[in-house]
Amino acid sequence: MTDDRRDPGRWSAAGPLPWERILSGAASGAVPLADGRVMLAGGADAALTAQDGTAFFDPRGGSWSPGRPLGTARRMHSTTLLADGRVLVTGGFTGANAYPVRPLDTAEVYDPASGDWSPAGRLREARCGHSATLLPDGSVLVAGGTGRRSADSERTLYSAELFDPLLPGWSKAADMTDARSFHPAAALPDGRVLVAGGWVATRRDRRAGAALAYGECYDPATDTWTPTGGLTGPRAGHTLTVLADGSVLATGGSDGEGGADGRLDPYSKATVERWHPEAGGRWTREHDMPCGRTQHRAVRLRTGEVLVMGGGNDLLGDAGYRSAARYHPETRRWTQVPGMTVGRTDFAAVVLPDGRVLVAGGTVRSGPATPTGAPHLLTATSELFVL
Repeated sequence: MTDDRRDPGRWSAAGPLPWERILSGAASGAVPLADGRVMLAGGADAALTAQDGTAFFDPRGGSWSPGRPLGTARRMHSTTLLADGRVLVTGGFTGANAYPVRPLDTAEVYDPASGDWSPAGRLREARCGHSATLLPDGSVLVAGGTGRRSADSERTLYSAELFDPLLPGWSKAADMTDARSFHPAAALPDGRVLVAGGWVATRRDRRAGAALAYGECYDPATDTWTPTGGLTGPRAGHTLTVLADGSVLATGGSDGEGGADGRLDPYSKATVERWHPEAGGRWTREHDMPCGRTQHRAVRLRTGEVLVMGGGNDLLGDAGYRSAARYHPETRRWTQVPGMTVGRTDFAAVVLPDGRVLVAGGTVRSGPATPTGAPHLLTATSELFVL
């Protein structure tokens, strides 16, 4: 259901990225720096080959500029803004697209003051498609993901580990209750971390898997994971957004086998759920979005509303959606808002200090929908949503 009483907002063009890029994975997005700029690092080209390029968006001029490349090309990695203003890039998949994955156990840190990258130690376990969450004490929790089981098989990971910017190396954290990959994580106001849904490999001989409905919370005070209420249905390729009251909104995703590595899935969900932290955590159904979508982006606006945009559904053979919608936590209803000028999936989205929303890059079309039948048609465009 929708509520059209509010200002719908509008989109305006911003400068293009230095290159076209796929930014798949829940934690591979843009990060806002302390000086107001936005940083992107890594990602994949149209052939799903990992890239090392970095780029910076200046909201004052509305343009992007290239930065010093990563030490290692990577996609399906995590990019996390640290409490001291530096940026941590962790793990990922390197090289050309292949099965099984080639996960990385390396990490690197970008210092905006010097503009340089430096090594940040080796993870205890190589991984890609993991989550990475900044904790209240300034450390970063890295959890789950996909690893290589053997020369011809992959496995989904239970393991978690911690990065402390003040100490060398990585330390082990408690294992998750359930192995999961390509899952979103939400930093809760009370300091815990919620993970829900995601994807798990179900075969050893080829890339095949299933979406999950299980949820659990990590408590950094006790280094423990505790199961919480499960989603009403399995989801992968969905988003988790923390609302002002501490509840968490889950939107879209799919329950099929796709969505694990930038591929589209024909079973995109329009359903929405809201997690409530009281009484051990429980999920309630909210009103559906105006349309189903997976591998989309969702951000919380300064008004407290949630803007959901882009994503895809393979039924039409067209990868990227232009459409966007706003969720109003008080009324629990959705408002259809003007769509982006370019439809996209697996793109970056971030809220700027002035309240505008920046989106950049992503996949426009996929497979038979591209002019040549190539796997992906990408975009270097970026645009801004203005309330």
